[in-house]
Amino acid sequence: MVIVAVSVDPPEITREHSKKQGYTYVFLCDEKREVIRQYDLVHVKGSLEGADISRPAEFLIDSTGTIRWVNLTENYRIRPKPEDVLKAVDGLASTP
Repeated sequence: MVIVAVSVDPPEITREHSKKQGYTYVFLCDEKREVIRQYDLVHVKGSLEGADISRPAEFLIDSTGTIRWVNLTENYRIRPKPEDVLKAVDGLASTP
């Protein structure tokens, strides 16, 4: 399993935020909002400055590229509990 985060921020801001928060997983920068558009996550003019940002979301995607689990929210402060994500991962492991 690989954990990857996607941010609309420029690389230098993403790198600084990741370091400050102590994240150890990969952050990809999507400044052009291409990935968030593909996953229908664009929150039009959602930033304080009026820029398009991403809605908060978590996905579990299997090795074939199939989305197997999704958590979408409008509030970036509401995140799934780690045990809920692990339960979803366990469910994928038992699915044929």
